[in-house]
Amino acid sequence: MKRNLFFLLGIIVFALSGCTLAPEYTKPASPVPAQWPTGAAYSETKIAAPAPAVKDIPWRNFFTDERLQKIIETALHNNRDLRVSALNVERARALYGIARAELLPAVSAVGSVSKTLVPADLSTTGSAVTTSQYSVNLGILSWEIDFFGRIRSLKDQALEQYLATEDARRSAQISLVSSVAQAYLSLAADRDTLKLAASTLETQETSYKLIRRRYEAGIASELDLRQAQSQVEAAKVDIARYTQLTAQDENALSLLMGSSLPPELLPSDLNSVSPPKDISAGLSSEVLLRRPDILAAEHQLKAANANIGAARAAFFPNISLTTTVGTTSAELSGLFTAGQGTWSFAPQIIMPIFDARTWSAYDVTKVEKEVSVAQYEKAIQTAFREVSDALAVRGTLNQQIAAQQSLVEAVAQTYRLSDARYTKGIDSYLGVLDAQRSFYGVQQGLIVLRLASLVNQVTLYMALGGGE
Repeated sequence: MKRNLFFLLGIIVFALSGCTLAPEYTKPASPVPAQWPTGAAYSETKIAAPAPAVKDIPWRNFFTDERLQKIIETALHNNRDLRVSALNVERARALYGIARAELLPAVSAVGSVSKTLVPADLSTTGSAVTTSQYSVNLGILSWEIDFFGRIRSLKDQALEQYLATEDARRSAQISLVSSVAQAYLSLAADRDTLKLAASTLETQETSYKLIRRRYEAGIASELDLRQAQSQVEAAKVDIARYTQLTAQDENALSLLMGSSLPPELLPSDLNSVSPPKDISAGLSSEVLLRRPDILAAEHQLKAANANIGAARAAFFPNISLTTTVGTTSAELSGLFTAGQGTWSFAPQIIMPIFDARTWSAYDVTKVEKEVSVAQYEKAIQTAFREVSDALAVRGTLNQQIAAQQSLVEAVAQTYRLSDARYTKGIDSYLGVLDAQRSFYGVQQGLIVLRLASLVNQVTLYMALGGGE
């Protein structure tokens, strides 16, 4: 009995030290240039001073606005999508535990009792007999000994899928942080525009009242009066529209937070928002390989590579073992008395001769690996474009803002001159009307550009893998 036990332990040790038939993993070459793009659109990125790696800048240090920090913190605790991602990680971890446990035998204890009535014509005694059997056994049932690494390959596949799920959760967190920041900035911009519309309405109403008095005095024409009135109504339309947009922005932000939005955390306008820290993309595009979504794609590739090993092992014999030790007796009272011990040792080997499904399954795993390679390369290419686009925006946006600011000042002076000329009776009100529209439009354009600048900082931070 001891010899059999040692033999069984030897088989376990040999199985646990077995190899796999999975091909050696080789990381695909990066399908993007080693350096970021250059050109006129990237003029500012060329001279950008080196900054700490984005992965070393947590979101609490990148976002300097305290109200935004509190909103992001709440979203990370309450957002349902992120909660689902975290639960998927727990699920993948449990599945990996199941796959890993397949390497070890499952020991079970089985107790049974059976009673059989043997009729008289079948009994050796010539009379009906009732037989009883009681047994208790401890053993291993149908344990597959992993000589060729099939289970080990499946375990490696489950591990890589678990790691991919964890990186997917990190990627979801980065996306959530970015979405919250962008929604917060959009709300600030819309509130800024709403203030501008209210200020414009006040100016338009003042002008309308003045022109109405001039019209009543016979100095201004009805055309001037109706044109001034049209500007007042247009400003009222904008106020209603931006009131609606700010309400929708608040709703979007509340959804991302996963809870109601405290009014004291809301920004009043863009000027009240503390801008994020400036960051540099560095010189090499290799920083992209640390992005969680790209790491997740690589883990999926490794999982597909491990699955090939499991498909290869299907071509080799399947060896399983069933062994039990226990006690059996015809009487319950004698179940644990001396001399009632039993044991069984039943190894089994199944040798595949012909099964066309194994070849097709092997072909499937090879194709799945090629698909994973393409998806991994596509993830890198997408990340490279996201960073390049953000760098192109940053390289030109400051020039646009400076030009727009000069345009606002020029149009403001034009508006003042047109209004003065109309007041003195030199020009018609049409010139004032055009100047008012232009001034309002360029002010809106400046708000849009300022918003784009702040959002682009967030986008670049996220594209480089920041946000954890």
